[in-house]
Amino acid sequence: MERISRNRAIAIILFFVLILSFFSVRLFKLQVIEASGKDNTVKFVSQTRVKAARGDILDRNGNVLVGNRASYDLVINHDVIKSATGTNTHLYKLIHKCWELGIEYIDHFPMTKDRPYEYTLDDYTTAWQGYFQDYLLDAGIDSDITAPLLMERLRGRYKIPGEWTDAEARAVIGLRYEFDLRGVANLPTFTFIEDVSDADLSALLELNIPGLMVESSTVREYYTHYAAHILGTMGAMTDSQWAAVKEAYENGTGEKYYMDAQVGQSGFESAFEQYLHGVDGLRKDVVDKNGTIISQEYYEGQEPKAGCNVETTIDINLQMVAEDALSDCIAFLKDPDSNTSDSKGEDVEGASVVAMEVKTGDVLACASYPTYDPMTYNEKYEEILEQDFDPLFNRALMGTYYPGSTYKMCTLIAGMRAGVYQYGEEIYDEGIFIKEGYEGFTPKCLRYSNSHGASTHGNITSTEALEVSCNYFFYELAYRMTKQYGLKTALSYLDDTAKALGLGEPTGVELYEKAGYRANEESKAATHTGQEKKFYRGDLIQASIGQATNMFTPMQECVYAATLANNGTRMKATFLNRVVSADYTKLVKENQPEIVSTMDLSDSIIRAYKEGMEAVISGSQGTARKTMSGLPVKVCAKTGTAQTGRLGSDDGYFVCFAPADDPVIAIAVHGEKAAHGSTLGQVAKAILEYYFSTDDVGEVITYENKLN
Repeated sequence: MERISRNRAIAIILFFVLILSFFSVRLFKLQVIEASGKDNTVKFVSQTRVKAARGDILDRNGNVLVGNRASYDLVINHDVIKSATGTNTHLYKLIHKCWELGIEYIDHFPMTKDRPYEYTLDDYTTAWQGYFQDYLLDAGIDSDITAPLLMERLRGRYKIPGEWTDAEARAVIGLRYEFDLRGVANLPTFTFIEDVSDADLSALLELNIPGLMVESSTVREYYTHYAAHILGTMGAMTDSQWAAVKEAYENGTGEKYYMDAQVGQSGFESAFEQYLHGVDGLRKDVVDKNGTIISQEYYEGQEPKAGCNVETTIDINLQMVAEDALSDCIAFLKDPDSNTSDSKGEDVEGASVVAMEVKTGDVLACASYPTYDPMTYNEKYEEILEQDFDPLFNRALMGTYYPGSTYKMCTLIAGMRAGVYQYGEEIYDEGIFIKEGYEGFTPKCLRYSNSHGASTHGNITSTEALEVSCNYFFYELAYRMTKQYGLKTALSYLDDTAKALGLGEPTGVELYEKAGYRANEESKAATHTGQEKKFYRGDLIQASIGQATNMFTPMQECVYAATLANNGTRMKATFLNRVVSADYTKLVKENQPEIVSTMDLSDSIIRAYKEGMEAVISGSQGTARKTMSGLPVKVCAKTGTAQTGRLGSDDGYFVCFAPADDPVIAIAVHGEKAAHGSTLGQVAKAILEYYFSTDDVGEVITYENKLN
């Protein structure tokens, strides 16, 4: 009995072993062999570009001026949608839903949307044009085919139903083109819609379109209504930009860009592109036929890398003060009830102001009027274009203007360097400039003209000449230099001095700027024709009061004022404070003050122009004594009124620095048809009042617990 029981037990065990073996083999076949074979037929591998965040732009106190907002993009896996049953039907539903919701989607097919069909290749870069030619070649279509015939060919190629409208057919063909292009040009997954709203995202996903997926992204966002002209704009790369970044990447001197990347086109966005640019990642996606993700991993070394953060020298609070003060000043000039001056400047057009740290060259504020709101720039672009006086024009860096009497410190320094004037010497103002050899050229002193020849300034020193802005005094200095040295050497004294003070010279700012002109033989030849190309003695007389061919930007005038404050040491102007890593833990670059040039000015020269500039405000006849009264510090300033040759009021200029005994800030204000430079002192006064009433300006602060 024991043997029988043992045999039965063994039999039962063997039976269960056989059963388990059978099911194990079957399970292995189902899960491994058959499933493996099945996966080989439905798996799709694609490349998905993962957008990297662009770096933030901050002011000197750590306030974010431009940053990023989290967003979602809709992408379409071309393999999944093309393998699905009823591809055209799915796309038809998708297009109609977009039309219904008013959603704009991406379409690179270079063809007009309606009949008569025409190519739109000129709207695309050469790279996209090349992709189109590759597509035609892959499809076996002649590259010289007409647009209408190509549309007919593609309707047949993609089996577009005959009852569909032209618009429906064109829209679906555009998407089919995008899908095929991924295989022809090996492009990443097609991004269908960027920055889709939550409501639209929900509506589109409800369609259950095969291959339609959501990708996290970011969108550039402005956090201030101010500083539009210097913050700048973003846009698609031009051909030249694409060629440049591609070459830099291939040479190992730049980061990788994708052809359709958005890059800085103006302002800080453009100037600091190399730091702000985030390097997009490239991810390997494996999905099944339904678009379900099987696996995702970044290709080696292709993880997204966020851009660095750029801390600028701008103080956004001071920038706000500057822009509001400009706007208020323009409103004052245009209001006949407020503006009661003789030459009112009611026809004032545009204006600009620059404020700068004297000892570092850091630009604290840079404003232009009229302006626009950077937050709504894209939505209101067409509106902005239609406004008067070109709000997009950055007058502070791109406008070149006659400096008028603000140039007179330069003439004084040149005359004293040439030895034709000594500190404290008096020159008699004869009212009208009449000299041998200048027949036919008899400019007048403004006081002489206003009194109809009844009075002049009499005997005046350089201090008094700057205080009352006597033209005759500076005519005399130019005349003396010419008489003693000849025109060429006299011109050299004036031109070399202006150059050393930063006039007509690049300031060093990272943004694009105009160089302007100094009054010399070269600028006269460049701006005139025929006999007028020659530089005459009368030109030097006009140049001495900031006319002739002297034309400078407000940024240059601010550098000029700062150089005067620095006793002849000219600093490189800059908007860049430092660059830090995306997580604020590493210092990438720290900008250092840079001396561009120095002048060896004697104590008497410095004393002469500074006393004169201080008298402009403190003197009993100072041209800015009323405008600039009541400030907490002593200020050195100079007003300027410049004839432009245009109809209407003269231009106005105002430059200053403060405190007078130990300057830390310099300011330049210009107004197109503002009539008087003294009026523009209102803008400088508002800036100085704020600057000297707060401890924040000038102190660089980075986010707490971020930068070691």
